[in-house]
Amino acid sequence: MATLDDVRRICSELEGAVEGSPDFGFGVLVKGKVKGYVWSWKERVEPKKPRVENLEVVAIRLPNLLAKEVLENSSPGWWVDDPHYHGYPAVLVRLEKISVEELADLLIEGHNTFRSGK
Repeated sequence: MATLDDVRRICSELEGAVEGSPDFGFGVLVKGKVKGYVWSWKERVEPKKPRVENLEVVAIRLPNLLAKEVLENSSPGWWVDDPHYHGYPAVLVRLEKISVEELADLLIEGHNTFRSGK
């Protein structure tokens, strides 16, 4: 089981990681702008009302939609489906359902998506 503290610890060890504010998240500086690779999920609790930050789930950027599809098909149980993210290369991770090791792998992959110039 992973926590936000694990996310913060892992991200703080990655080269060039920048913590966001006011919402939880991390990014890297690319051409003068911070590009997020992990952020808190904004859940639609009530229709037609603003989304609410849910700190039990984080969105992690992936290199492409194929990587997302592979993860979602091979790792049932720890990801959340949200129509807002359909067609976007990020996976929503339920922290209480994923190991710290799996989380670290995803965070490193998300971080490297921007670090490698993709």
